Amino acid sequence: MIIIKSAAEIDIMRQCGRILADILDKLREETKEGVNTRSLDIIMEEETRKRSVIPSFKDYHGYPSNLCVSINNEIVHGIPGERIIEEGDIVSLDAGVIFKGFHTDSAITVGVGKITKQARELIEVTEAGLEAGIAQARCGGYIRDISAAVQNYVERRGYSVVREYTGHGIGRNLHEEPQVPNFAYEGGPRLRKGMVLAIEPMVNVGDWHTKVSEDNWKVLTSDGSLSAHFEHTIAIKEEGAEVLTCS
Repeated sequence: MIIIKSAAEIDIMRQCGRILADILDKLREETKEGVNTRSLDIIMEEETRKRSVIPSFKDYHGYPSNLCVSINNEIVHGIPGERIIEEGDIVSLDAGVIFKGFHTDSAITVGVGKITKQARELIEVTEAGLEAGIAQARCGGYIRDISAAVQNYVERRGYSVVREYTGHGIGRNLHEEPQVPNFAYEGGPRLRKGMVLAIEPMVNVGDWHTKVSEDNWKVLTSDGSLSAHFEHTIAIKEEGAEVLTCS
């Protein structure tokens, strides 16, 4: 069942999204050469406590951290630890927070120091693919319009979209209906005013297939190629989409 949010509920999610955007801005600044990924998780914990919000991911289905940190060929769900970030890495930061009972969810990919031309283009294409999907999030349209826009933008530039993990509805629960794939498909629900969605393209340099690491959390590209991830929580309004996870 797709849960339609009231204007008052969307306002709470808007406040939540701004807090999350500010936290991600802080995390972006701290994602540097020589930093270990656990320190980013500690910053996430400190920033949420400071702002009186709750990390969405901690203990969600047993996930052990406040933040997902995925590097290079890691797509999503990387658990922060002792790994040291190096110059040339691309680091995906995926975070969610709870404010007054509602979640928002967002992700960015950060290039550390001097990165390759291919890595830079991958990051740019992934973020622009997200923007292409958001541009199609119009009242009266369909989820599949978002999905096709992301896929078309990414694949025309020679990259692939991950198909085994998708965006989702969001609200009082971190994951709600409907799913929001990043590839074209038939059917699917119509977009209605009051729907709130997390759109999150994950884009690979190589093949779109994935594999799960031995910790049963971290998702990697099957061929070892680089991957990037961007995400925004948006609300469907009469005049189009409002991005809730922005400063």
